[in-house]
Amino acid sequence: MAYDPASLDKPFDVLRAFDWGGDASAFQPIDAAVVAAHADPAARADLEKRLAALLGKGTSRAAKEYVCRKLSLIGTAASVPSLAALLPEKDHSHMARFALERINVPEAAEALRKALGTVHGDLTIGMISSLAGRGDAASVPAIAAFLSGESKTAVAAADALGSLHTPEACQALAAAGGVTDKAAAAAIADARLACAESLLRQGKRAEAKAIYTSLADAAAAGTTPTAKATRLAAARGILACLDTSTTS
Repeated sequence: MAYDPASLDKPFDVLRAFDWGGDASAFQPIDAAVVAAHADPAARADLEKRLAALLGKGTSRAAKEYVCRKLSLIGTAASVPSLAALLPEKDHSHMARFALERINVPEAAEALRKALGTVHGDLTIGMISSLAGRGDAASVPAIAAFLSGESKTAVAAADALGSLHTPEACQALAAAGGVTDKAAAAAIADARLACAESLLRQGKRAEAKAIYTSLADAAAAGTTPTAKATRLAAARGILACLDTSTTS
């Protein structure tokens, strides 16, 4: 290893008892070890195990937030169960998601998708945001189910689908045309514009034009809460679809 594991015993003891207002400079050896561990798989595994062990009961919120930040840098599938256990907890869910968004293994996305079906309120919005942040196309059906739900959650779902803009996401947004909540309907229209823009960048003019035309028709009929803005954006999009200089 690039360092002596025993040299981290004291910093980890301090971390275990750490709370807000404590001296975080004591963790500098752990910080340095995290950096060095990227070039040392054995060191990384040792550090990950020691950090994840602090995510259980008896560790302060401050210490857990520190651990989540470090696991976001060196975490692997081995950290996922400990982080996933924090997802339903109001005080810890945000930082657990912070780490899981950045740990590039399928298990991390799976943990977020599983939590999406069990949490409520702002935690649901958080899971949706994290799955979109990961670009997790497999979560589209689960996210789309929230388009007809509570307003804030529906807006988050629409934003996420627009960010993902996969064919399945575009289809789910198109199928949600009957949403009556004004904020959600506006977010769905914006997300569909994002899908059309993505298709246009890919050179898929016909598919993009179909979305723009659908939005323009709905705006002309006054069935969208931002009819004027949507109509203008859709009109510009239709023109862009006809302009061969807009794509490479």
